[in-house]
Amino acid sequence: MMRKLSLLLAGALMGGSAMSLVYGAPGSTANAAGSETYRQLAIFGDIFERVRGQYVTPPDEKSLIENAINGMLTSLDPHSSYLNAEAAKDMRVQTKGEFGGLGIEVTMENELVKVITPIDDTPAAKAGVLAGDYISKIDGEEVRGLTLNDAVEKMRGLINTPIKLTILREGADKPIELSIMRDVIKVKAVKFRVDNDVGYLKVTSFTEKTFDDLQNAITTIKKQVPADKLKGYVLDLRLNPGGLLDQAVSVSDTFLDRGEIVSTRGRDPKDITRFDSRPGDDIDGKPLIVLINGGSASASEIVAGALQDLRRATVVGTQSFGKGSVQTIIPLAENGALRLTTALYYTPSGKSIQGKGITPDIKVDQPLPADLQGRDVTRGESELKGHIKGAEESDKGSGSAAYVPPEPKDDLQLNYALELLRGQKTDPAFPPNPDKAVMNQQ
Repeated sequence: MMRKLSLLLAGALMGGSAMSLVYGAPGSTANAAGSETYRQLAIFGDIFERVRGQYVTPPDEKSLIENAINGMLTSLDPHSSYLNAEAAKDMRVQTKGEFGGLGIEVTMENELVKVITPIDDTPAAKAGVLAGDYISKIDGEEVRGLTLNDAVEKMRGLINTPIKLTILREGADKPIELSIMRDVIKVKAVKFRVDNDVGYLKVTSFTEKTFDDLQNAITTIKKQVPADKLKGYVLDLRLNPGGLLDQAVSVSDTFLDRGEIVSTRGRDPKDITRFDSRPGDDIDGKPLIVLINGGSASASEIVAGALQDLRRATVVGTQSFGKGSVQTIIPLAENGALRLTTALYYTPSGKSIQGKGITPDIKVDQPLPADLQGRDVTRGESELKGHIKGAEESDKGSGSAAYVPPEPKDDLQLNYALELLRGQKTDPAFPPNPDKAVMNQQ
């Protein structure tokens, strides 16, 4: 069932979800609008009054305004939008990396919420929720008819508030009623493990906690494997839809000793911001392989592009999503926010990946299982209606299949990386030579 969740997360990219945002500084202020613009606004006001006064049924005036604003913003590109107070709050929760809730990873199956896994040491785990459980009711309300987002929102809430779940469990002769007290749930942005003589680091998103989680992961791996035995690291960015720009810069800097990480360029040609790495490589120069696929977007592409251009890592997998735009979050009255595309970002060599994506140094396709064959699991910015045309976008477009097998033994991309690190495979692209990095001269 992890496959369904993986595809769900990658699919969120198509909607330009908050998780795919990269935050940047506001760009320059536009000139004052002309008289023609204000004439058009007067027409809008006239239409609004006629709709609210003459439509066949009384419309929701707040909804009319929100939809009009979103219509304006979505006509610009797929990632600009208006966030009402509820949506803005949800975005802040996602980027903060912690919330009040139960501590379960879930998906939707047969119109019920299915538990993929309870997170260790959380209210759900302590209450006895098990992987494979189906949640049929939340506080007595049937789950059938709800979307997954609706169900998740109902399970989140203020800490120290109770919630009652009705659970269907295989082998149980009747539904199980559990009463659980919500608590602070800290979502791990980095999952890691030791694979014999290789450290495996999977960055799932770029939240406020990503850099700290990564530091903890590297420290733990170093304690578990002696330096002379450790062959290197795999940094898995597949199905990572992005997040905070500063976290992407910090993650890149973790593995770099010098060089520009990324630059952003806004509407004004002079509006250029550069982010440089600082001395010090936290993995002590050990070989590094980065995994990407069509689900790797935005902040993930900043990291992959920096490590590739500076020849610190070999990138393995398939073409990334190709989201090379920066969204600025501008707070508005009543706790709403404007999410506006204000710049494009460029890799250290000066390349824009907007509509193109990161091309791996070594292409390794991951075959789809029988139950997914024939389905379109390809994800790419160039497929999105109204996307900003990239300077280097070609007819081939961006993106590739956004699928990762749930079992490591079936993961051809991961196993290829492990064999490279262990010397069981060779390729001219591995290991790369940082002295041959091509830097942006602009």
